[in-house]
Amino acid sequence: MTEPVNTHILIADDDSEDQEMLIDALAEQLPAIRTSSVWNGQEVLSYLADCADDALPDIIVLDYKMPIFNGVEVLQRLARDIRYSDIPKLVWSTSNEQKYITQSLENGAVVFLTKPNDQASLKDIARKILAIRLRPE
Repeated sequence: MTEPVNTHILIADDDSEDQEMLIDALAEQLPAIRTSSVWNGQEVLSYLADCADDALPDIIVLDYKMPIFNGVEVLQRLARDIRYSDIPKLVWSTSNEQKYITQSLENGAVVFLTKPNDQASLKDIARKILAIRLRPE
């Protein structure tokens, strides 16, 4: 099975360095990937509301700790609209605190990932994110 060449990932993270590192790692795995970035939970909601149905991202990556709405609050708001129900959502964070993991998974995240401290782990996370898109629907 090969990755869809038109994969589009929306990344929501208030840390520009984390955004850039993840985008680079994803592009290394899938050079044709398209990414969009926003800085907070409100921007996620606005971005998605402005997307045509055929332009919605294939995957949404949410930082747990973002301004305005955190990752779980975004998941809760997205769950209210069937338009977003088929988009896999994942949460990542510098913290691996169990309550964050539980809240994220209970509110619709398909996976919770801890932000890595090294390049090899970052590449592994990029592969995991892309593998989410390859799951049979």
